[in-house]
Amino acid sequence: MQYTLFSMQTKFTPSYLAKLESLLKESGYKLRYEKGNFKSGFCVLEASKVVVVNKFSSIDNKITFIQEIIRQVQIDEETLEEKSRQFLQELRQTEIKF
Repeated sequence: MQYTLFSMQTKFTPSYLAKLESLLKESGYKLRYEKGNFKSGFCVLEASKVVVVNKFSSIDNKITFIQEIIRQVQIDEETLEEKSRQFLQELRQTEIKF
């Protein structure tokens, strides 16, 4: 599956990945990196709020996967700090094409 990301602000760096991971954690989700046979590169277990990302994916793919996960899951913006809320809104406006 090929992802094309359209955003001038997205940087595929470890610090940007850490920011995404922090947003998921603040939202109450547990993020795990494990090996697996995921068709999409990730798996979301909604009932237990666990997100599993293929640990062998490149940093670019990990970032793209987590951005897609954040768009799919229910996040209560009221529980987020203002900075995280703004970051979430920016993410939701970023377009990803498959």
